[in-house]
Amino acid sequence: MYDCVIVGGGIAGLQAAIQLGRYQHDVLVIDNEGGRSRLCRSYHNILGYPDGVSGEYLRQKGREHAEGLDVVFENGKVETVEKTEEHFTLQTDKGKEISGKRILLATGVMDRFPKLEGLIPCLGLSVYICPDCDGYEINGKKTAVIGSGNVGANMALTLTYWTKNILYINHEKQPVDKEVLQKLEDHNIKYIEKEIHSLSAPNGLLEEINLINKEKISVEKGFLAFGGNDVRSSLADQLGAERLENKHVVVDPRSKMTTVKHVWAAGDVVAYSEQAAIAMGEGLQAAIWIHKSLI
Repeated sequence: MYDCVIVGGGIAGLQAAIQLGRYQHDVLVIDNEGGRSRLCRSYHNILGYPDGVSGEYLRQKGREHAEGLDVVFENGKVETVEKTEEHFTLQTDKGKEISGKRILLATGVMDRFPKLEGLIPCLGLSVYICPDCDGYEINGKKTAVIGSGNVGANMALTLTYWTKNILYINHEKQPVDKEVLQKLEDHNIKYIEKEIHSLSAPNGLLEEINLINKEKISVEKGFLAFGGNDVRSSLADQLGAERLENKHVVVDPRSKMTTVKHVWAAGDVVAYSEQAAIAMGEGLQAAIWIHKSLI
């Protein structure tokens, strides 16, 4: 019987684990090692890392920190969770049953994007997802938005704040509204409706986009915008926690507890929280209130 079971070992889950470990609670973190922070080669807007820091490094150091406080880690995926009068019971994909007095859901979000050769090594280094995080990185640079339909087109328009040298490749060839196409034209954004074959990016630094028709486009930076991200809130749904239409979990702004007593959520799975620094803060905030409830 753990005092708290944290589902998800990303930025939010690790920060919560460290705080709860410092309270000397019995804590288990269950992680399937598939979070979006594993993909980011460099976060650029985190205090103390002006030259950037990788998600993998933060996860490694966070786990080492938590393990030094006797937090237990287990690899696996939680498939079901049930609430009884006294505690919660979780079942993993490996057939293991785990009990906890409190639950923290830090299950995150996974971005939807195609499996393009050369893409993964670029993420966070020269190809980005969030304009609030990394718009600064494309300042004045020739930038390609790789996306789908209106989602990609609107990303291209958003990025005109940072650079005027933008092209939009509608990789999935989904429809773009006429008024949106007109806005692209008004901002001199080149529109290409063709499938991409691969990216040429030595050491993760984007140089060329290779289209399926063998056409090559020279660029310096890229942004992804496909929409339809996977918000991993199914466990919250199983417990009856309130979610928005986009499946993000609703929490109390002060405590980060969901609408279900003794179930907390933190990080990207929470509404309006898709920033690494915010995930860190929410993990800490949730842990403080979990501790209050336990004592």
